[in-house]
Amino acid sequence: MKKDIAQRGNGWLIVLTVLLLSAVTMAQPPAKPNYVFIAVDDLNDWVGVLRGHPQVKTPNIDRLAKRGVTFTNAHTQAPLCNPSRASFLSGLRPSTTGLYTLQPGVRSVPALQTHVMLPQYLAAHGYATFTAGKIYHDGSIKPNERANEFDEWGAASPMPYPAQKFVNSPDPIKAMDWGIFPANDEEQADWKIADSAIQYLQSAKRDKPFFLGVGFRLPHVPCFASQKWFDLYPEDKLVMPPVKANDRDDVPEFAWNLHWKLPEPRLSWLEKNNQWRPLVRAYLATISLMDSQVGRVLDALDASGMRDNTIVVLFSDHGWHLGEKGITGKNTLWERSTRVPLIFAGPGIRQNVLSHRPVELLALYPTLVELSGLPEKKGLDGHSVAKLLKNPNATWQWPALTTHNQNNHSVRSERWRYIRYADGSEELYDHRNDPNEWTNLARDKKHAKVLQEHARWLPATNLPPVAGSAARLLVNQNGVWMWEGKPIRREELER
Repeated sequence: MKKDIAQRGNGWLIVLTVLLLSAVTMAQPPAKPNYVFIAVDDLNDWVGVLRGHPQVKTPNIDRLAKRGVTFTNAHTQAPLCNPSRASFLSGLRPSTTGLYTLQPGVRSVPALQTHVMLPQYLAAHGYATFTAGKIYHDGSIKPNERANEFDEWGAASPMPYPAQKFVNSPDPIKAMDWGIFPANDEEQADWKIADSAIQYLQSAKRDKPFFLGVGFRLPHVPCFASQKWFDLYPEDKLVMPPVKANDRDDVPEFAWNLHWKLPEPRLSWLEKNNQWRPLVRAYLATISLMDSQVGRVLDALDASGMRDNTIVVLFSDHGWHLGEKGITGKNTLWERSTRVPLIFAGPGIRQNVLSHRPVELLALYPTLVELSGLPEKKGLDGHSVAKLLKNPNATWQWPALTTHNQNNHSVRSERWRYIRYADGSEELYDHRNDPNEWTNLARDKKHAKVLQEHARWLPATNLPPVAGSAARLLVNQNGVWMWEGKPIRREELER
């Protein structure tokens, strides 16, 4: 009898212990996810999953897309490296901060001097942070500021250069170049950046979640890759981007304020010098090289045993023209400059689905905060896309805005792109019927309501460029175009 009572007592003790342990476990918040945050430089929609080019080969980005949600209508807040990166890391629009150009560095901007950036916010809530390659724009963070931005800094790995340029482009800067170089991929900046990220994954401490920022440099110029990547794209079979003659005829003259006197060559120069096809081929080759390094990082994550609790975010800082609108490069408010890849993959995220909602890179900051279960960061300009990661077709009320220099904005909705420039001139494109943005509908009175609906989203705050801005803008004074205070002839602008 006493034995039965004792056994029953032990049984109740076991049950009580299990219940107490369960209560303790339920009281614990879910483990915060790790983040592998992959920023690619100057990559437009020439990615397999986005079908931006029929020949592009990006097997590793595509396999990541199969594990998550790909946003087909994602856009940068600035079509230039420094302001774009400052924007998605701060969660603030360029028009909010006044940072529109390659200079100054973010901590020289009054609105950003003490602002808590995304990696800092995560670090304040228990994350270890590490960066390799180009997350901030090169030189944007001074050496004495680095320790405040990330716990650890890995390899920055600048681009390799040959002894002499391959292409004598109109602008002599060494970065405006493309060709087969170097012979070995291990010499590439992106290989070294991947190495640094892999080493971190292999040594990552398990006592706290981590934020690993990986900034790949390609396909930013110089577009250099070894022979095997060029072999993927035989020049005689190359599909060229669709280009319309006289495409600029219905574009406001003010639009060219934003793209003149830049180092990227015009399509007219490329055609005259038989360099259009070589540049397109080099851009494709460097995309595939970069993709291979994405694959190395993803493989290392898989091998680490941490994949099931790690969210991978891959995106580009802005797009790139390859002859469309008669130009190459970025620095415009058209689709080729603003549209970027954006992929989220990991625990709690739908797999192998597309979302066509217009979203911004500004979403990165609030989304990661929400996915980590952290307190909302007040004062951000963007909106979390966490609900779209569970339901890609969920109701979404916001368009995507891009700003290029003060008072020049693009508003991209699911169907339309609306642009208003600082002088009040406008453009409107119907992406349902005109995905190449060949026909400006802004002067068509039947679209007046569409213009009005999109104009209401233009930012109310438009700060002037901060001190030290390196803006390269033309100014029209009484009908005369001025460059750095001197008149410039129209024919010079057409080069």
